[in-house]
Amino acid sequence: MADRVESEDETKQLRSTVLQTATTVLQIRQQAEQEIRRTNEILERRTRELAQSLVIMRATLESTTDAILVTDEKGQVTDFNEKYIDMWKIPREVMEGGMAREVRKFASQNFADPQRFIARIDEIGATGQESFDLLELKDGRVFERYSKVLTVEGQGAGRVWSFRDVTERYLAEITSRRLAAIVASSDDAIIGKDLNSIITSWNFGAERIFGYSAEEMIGTSIMRLIPLDRQEEELEILSHIRRGERLDHFETIRLANDGRQLNVSITVSPIKDSTGHVIGASKVARDITERKKTEEAMKKAMEEAKVAHSQADRANRMKDEFLATLSHELRTPLNAVLGWANILRLGKLQGEELKQGLDTIERNARVQAQIIEDLLDMSRIISGKIRLDVQRIDLPAVLNESIETLRAMSEAKGVRLQVVVDPFAGPISGDPNRLQQVFWNLLNNAIKFTPKGGKVRVVLERVNSHVEVSVTDTGEGIAPEFLPYIFDRFQQGDASTTRRHGGLGLGLAIVKELVGLHGGDVRVKSGGIGKGAAFTVHLPLVAVYSEPDKELRHPLAVLRENRPLPEVSLANVHVLVVDDEIDGRNLVKRLLEMAGAGVSMAGSASEAMERILAGRPDVLVCDIGMPGEDGYSLIRRLRVLEERRVLEERQESVLPAVALSAYARSEDRTKAIRLGFQNHLAKPVEPAELVAVVSSLAGRKVTTPPNAD
Repeated sequence: MADRVESEDETKQLRSTVLQTATTVLQIRQQAEQEIRRTNEILERRTRELAQSLVIMRATLESTTDAILVTDEKGQVTDFNEKYIDMWKIPREVMEGGMAREVRKFASQNFADPQRFIARIDEIGATGQESFDLLELKDGRVFERYSKVLTVEGQGAGRVWSFRDVTERYLAEITSRRLAAIVASSDDAIIGKDLNSIITSWNFGAERIFGYSAEEMIGTSIMRLIPLDRQEEELEILSHIRRGERLDHFETIRLANDGRQLNVSITVSPIKDSTGHVIGASKVARDITERKKTEEAMKKAMEEAKVAHSQADRANRMKDEFLATLSHELRTPLNAVLGWANILRLGKLQGEELKQGLDTIERNARVQAQIIEDLLDMSRIISGKIRLDVQRIDLPAVLNESIETLRAMSEAKGVRLQVVVDPFAGPISGDPNRLQQVFWNLLNNAIKFTPKGGKVRVVLERVNSHVEVSVTDTGEGIAPEFLPYIFDRFQQGDASTTRRHGGLGLGLAIVKELVGLHGGDVRVKSGGIGKGAAFTVHLPLVAVYSEPDKELRHPLAVLRENRPLPEVSLANVHVLVVDDEIDGRNLVKRLLEMAGAGVSMAGSASEAMERILAGRPDVLVCDIGMPGEDGYSLIRRLRVLEERRVLEERQESVLPAVALSAYARSEDRTKAIRLGFQNHLAKPVEPAELVAVVSSLAGRKVTTPPNAD
């Protein structure tokens, strides 16, 4: 019983244990099922999250602007984005095939050197490190290539490659660097400034032009370059810049560091930020100082050319007027000479009529001689070859001589001549003949332009350190517009064919030059037409000295009055006259024969040499200008021959010779004397002077011949 009870207890205990075990198993199963459900839920959630992450990652991968390529540890393609295909132009099937070799092959075709591209990839893979390269494709594109190593639990699992197209940025950087280099090396000043006129950049051109360094100028105001009177220009420029406007080639003045004012041409452009707002200005300034100088020089040259052209036109008109006037002035006396010569040829004039004809011929010939003398004087003045025979002179006596020469002319015209002379005015130094010429010209003009019943007043007085000689008339006067030109050559108040007075317009020009050579000046005043004129000569008490002129000048009186032949006899004097002009030969022959000389003639140099060799004359009178062989050649041959004869002791002296020529310049006379002539006379010759010179030469013995060129 006890055993059965014990067995029942054990059975109950066993049942209870089994029941508890079953309950525990059920609980465990329930817990396991709950855990499985929870795990499944987590797995599903994680799967969804992973799928979502993959979608996001793919979307991110596709949305990036970079081209992405993923390779495993063996270098095979495991992933890529569409940008990669577009960038490298690789077929999709090649990419999806995952063959790295094929991908590289297609990618390398974008490069000029494909092998180098592939070798670089192998090099990067061998390093196991990150890499960066700048790739320039043969089509001009530029990429930045980055690669990063993938690791899983510390082990390399591949590499991510990213490619970024930086062509625009690269080109922009190159352009920027080029622009920076251009700015740095530009000869122009390129200056940046903000809207408050504060300088933000300053290139070398600005330093060269303005003389300030960048350190001195950056951060300071642009106003320090602008003159005070132009400061408002900057405000005007800024107003344009704020409106986004550009100023081109604005020319103005700016200041350099050393204070110089520079002419500059400025171009100002607005600087805008990324939003388009104006934040400053870029100023390009070019130094145009030299250009301005050149332009001013060209402008001045053009003005001078215009003036020169006007003067040339005026000179041409003056030349035409002068030639017409010269023709008139020469032909007028020539008409009287030829006319009376024809009348005299008839041989029907006697007594007073004969004298009248001869006086007319002589007077008109002297007028022509005076015209020629004035032309020669002006030629000497222009060429600077006129000299003064300076000596201490009695100025009142020189003035009185000029007055007396013209007194008869004044009385004949009915012009009253009033003279006031201070006998103690002076002393002065000067050339008496030239001063007499000055006074004669002024006085002659005054009488010529003063009508009958008028008055000419001559005053000589001392004024401070000068002596003044004034010639005042009550004549026709001078128009105000002509006064500035009164002393110019060939100028006449009336150059028309209806003018009432003759002349070449040289007298007053000669007066001005001669007075200037004496260290003085001459001035003129006139109230206008019909109100007379006053000429005043100012001469210093101590004149400027110059070397005496060796040229033989005819005194003014020689041309204005007839002098009788001197009381000189040329009896027993044989003269050889050489001239290709028969009238000239006959005239000289007649004059010398009237003085008692024996005269033979030759019409050429060769004929003259024959006559000299046949029978040596006492004096040779020879023309210079002759056809074939001139007088210079003749005298040269003669002196060589005489020098040879002196050496052979066959002759004791040379033949005295005088050149008688229409070549009357100082250099003509110098050449004649240098070649062997003892004297030089200019045509037309005064009979008295010719006879005196021949007489002097006939009585002179020359023992040594001069050197002949």
